[in-house]
Amino acid sequence: MKPIIFYFFILFFPACLLSQTPQQVSSSEILQSIKKLNVLGSVLYIAAHPDDENTRLLTYLSKERKLRTGYLSITRGDGGQNLVGKEQAELLGIIRTQELLAARRIDGAEQFFTRANDFGYSKNPEETFQIWKKDTILSDMVWIIRNFKPDIIICRFPTTGEGGHGHHTASALLAVEAFNAASDPAQFAWQLKLVDPWMTKRIFWNTFNFGSTNTTSSDQIQLDVGGFNVLLGKGYGEIAAESRSMHKSQGFGSAKNRGSQIEYFKQLQGDTIKKDLFENIDLTWDRLGNPGELTKKINECIIAFDPEVPSKSIPALKLIHSAVINISETDKNMLQWKKRKLKELETIFINCSGLWIEAFSARYSGIPGREIEITSQLINRSDVSVKINRIIWSGKSDTVAVIPLNKNVLNTFKHTIILEKEIPYSNPYWLNDTHNEGFFTVKNPMLILKPENSASYSVLFDIEIDGVEFQIDRPLVNKSVDPIKGEIYRPYEILPPVTVNFSARTFAFKKGKPSKLQLNLSAHTDSINGKIVIQMPAGWKAEPSNFDFKYINRNDDRIFETTITPPSENSEGTISATVLFEGDSISKG
Repeated sequence: MKPIIFYFFILFFPACLLSQTPQQVSSSEILQSIKKLNVLGSVLYIAAHPDDENTRLLTYLSKERKLRTGYLSITRGDGGQNLVGKEQAELLGIIRTQELLAARRIDGAEQFFTRANDFGYSKNPEETFQIWKKDTILSDMVWIIRNFKPDIIICRFPTTGEGGHGHHTASALLAVEAFNAASDPAQFAWQLKLVDPWMTKRIFWNTFNFGSTNTTSSDQIQLDVGGFNVLLGKGYGEIAAESRSMHKSQGFGSAKNRGSQIEYFKQLQGDTIKKDLFENIDLTWDRLGNPGELTKKINECIIAFDPEVPSKSIPALKLIHSAVINISETDKNMLQWKKRKLKELETIFINCSGLWIEAFSARYSGIPGREIEITSQLINRSDVSVKINRIIWSGKSDTVAVIPLNKNVLNTFKHTIILEKEIPYSNPYWLNDTHNEGFFTVKNPMLILKPENSASYSVLFDIEIDGVEFQIDRPLVNKSVDPIKGEIYRPYEILPPVTVNFSARTFAFKKGKPSKLQLNLSAHTDSINGKIVIQMPAGWKAEPSNFDFKYINRNDDRIFETTITPPSENSEGTISATVLFEGDSISKG
């Protein structure tokens, strides 16, 4: 018999908590980001699972070549092992999603997933495609390619089976099909209402030498990815090891490699090249037509950069910003670069001015339709003129007047809002609906482009930095101080007033023999009064089958115990629990 709770709330653990901590960057990292302004190129790396990616190569592409780099993991690793806890299946997929995002924050790449479910080991790609429903996952990959618009694609595994696992070979076969389908308007034509076809220039297999299997050869394209980045003070092998070590549930803590490290590539399709993956691909501003003196302006900014006073670069950055704003938007496929570089410039402006902006709550959760208190803090730590024009909560502007942010003066604003009754709960979007063995149900295609949910609630700051206006979005977080760990950030959650969980997700009973079952009721607001009602399959009995409760307050838990008696014949089914509360019914854990 299998009790199933269909709704899951995000499991928080260190990797997820770190993602909420505001990042402060050094002058060397600011200079690295200014240099990246001059590079307009992208690469998408594709494999089957979390931990399949080549973090050494991703680091090199992102931080040495300064390319927009993405990793598409076909699955979230739901069927893997777990060395850090007891979570399996969907909950393990949440953990491994966060591990990948932690890795990407280190190596600088972006993260993507399809809807495919990691159902465990697969003998061959034919079995994999049957369970995944091949066209469904191919559609997701084409959708991601058409949105990401990579110049090249790189596969981790071969199409010929040397990668072993059926998921591995399937990921390569799908990558080659998606490479061709993305440029074909007849393929997945419904997507063309939202995005244009995209022709990736070429696709490669990143060959490997693992154990007794060596697929590299001297006639393949070779890249030395073992360089040292003076600005970051680390070699790419060292950064890659830090990234790889984020795969904690898989036990992939890695030693830091230093020195020359060669990666090999076999071209699968596309226009033929001889030496470099990006050979004959324009990675400069020239690909946008007539960018004027943009490259020159950026180079002048780089040469004049003062690491002790980064704010001196603001006047040069204003000229660059103005030039990017004036780039034509006639080519929709190239428009992505204009938008992306403007976003990069926003971050550089903020970092050069030493501007700190955050929005936090003393509590970590809120209830739809209830009040929450938000504290916003801003500080300008430079001589640059910065002012705040508006703070926007729930689509409504703050009533305060325009305020200049004087140097090194902390500005604090407090505001009380009522959360919308329709605001969604903080639930992983791919688990909002029931799913089958092969893939998750995601009805909104725009969500497929996101590795995880957007912030449950955000505050918008209308800021002016030396006359240049920006609308800066900050997710609402919870901030607290732990006596051992110090200041801790965690995501702000939207929860129902009360949740109920069984002591486990799957139970086995002997025929006709009663057994105890525990339920845990958790309150997320104060003065909870209501009733728990247990629903049983036909022929099963629960005694008692309902429980009344009164005056349970926020963060309190109550444990209830019932006796389950199964029928005398073989049977299986689903047990569920519903909480009746203030005229509403809640069946979430």
